[in-house]
Amino acid sequence: MISDPMNIVPVILSGGSGTRLWPVSRPERPKQLLPLTADETMLQLTAVRTQGFASASVGRPILVSNAAHADIIDEQLKQSGIDEYSVILEPIGRNTAPAIALAALEAQPADALLVMPSDHVIDDLPAFHDAIARALPLVAKGWLVTFGITPNGPETGYGYIQMGETCGDGVHEVARFVEKPDVANAQRMLAEGNHAWNAGIFLFRADAYLTAMEKHQPDMLANVQTAMAGAKRDGAHIFPGAMAFHACPSDSVDYAIMERETQVACVPVSMGWSDVGSWDSLHAVSTRCTDENAVRGDALLLGARNCLVHSDGPRVTLVDVDDLIVVVSQGEIMILKRGESQKVRKVTEAIKAIAAATSTN
Repeated sequence: MISDPMNIVPVILSGGSGTRLWPVSRPERPKQLLPLTADETMLQLTAVRTQGFASASVGRPILVSNAAHADIIDEQLKQSGIDEYSVILEPIGRNTAPAIALAALEAQPADALLVMPSDHVIDDLPAFHDAIARALPLVAKGWLVTFGITPNGPETGYGYIQMGETCGDGVHEVARFVEKPDVANAQRMLAEGNHAWNAGIFLFRADAYLTAMEKHQPDMLANVQTAMAGAKRDGAHIFPGAMAFHACPSDSVDYAIMERETQVACVPVSMGWSDVGSWDSLHAVSTRCTDENAVRGDALLLGARNCLVHSDGPRVTLVDVDDLIVVVSQGEIMILKRGESQKVRKVTEAIKAIAAATSTN
């Protein structure tokens, strides 16, 4: 599609703590490092997602991660047969805009950075690869491209992208980014038909991203540059300078860059995507057995329907109940109604409050 094939560098963002999937996901081993939807972990599935891409060369991936997870990441990438990679280990989380800037400075200026969260599901890889190929001509011209998920319902848990004029093969200029809507606005956008969910997956040249950051977030860029200039290196591990990175402003790539730029495009795609952001969404993407139940671990279900059971040891037995989520992990047991899994945040907050109260006594 373009005369000079670009080099795509996968940039995998793996700094999240995954608290919405407590008690399985914990800060020391968050959801991206767990096998939640397959035998492989979410990180492993992401790392091999660009294999077989034919429209451009694909270089060694760059991961940006919490320093505490370095050994686990090494182990999992090697299990997946990935021997050449770099891991930039953040001394502190500063959200996605600085994280991507770290990777952009590590890459070559003309590299096309394929930015992917490490904890998403994409079932239809050919559709994803086709969307990447459609984006490349604009990326080569310096555009910042995002991938919008074709919505299948009025979801209120995602931001939306309003698409404008066509600017390529199945590619649209971004008219605006929309905050997470209420139900009425989500239904309206779905009816209008020119909106997509914001999946947080991007493709742009490293130099185009850094130019945009210099224009819109010069302080952020200066701190990231100082941190990378003073980085220590140990094999595949890169340790940015802690003092400079601590001083870096914290912001998402959407707010800091994408919403401020003019040459921003969206490729709408339907590719079996999920952010696995809750136990309910895990149930939705899991293989179902009898009566729409999804089971991982040892379970006995008698007359149970539409339930999710996840156990790391003890057998869970459900008798004549519907729409339950039951999680047994690391000595903790959690039971809640299906459709209410966003309330897990209340659980983690309550546990923190109990721990704080105990420590002061």
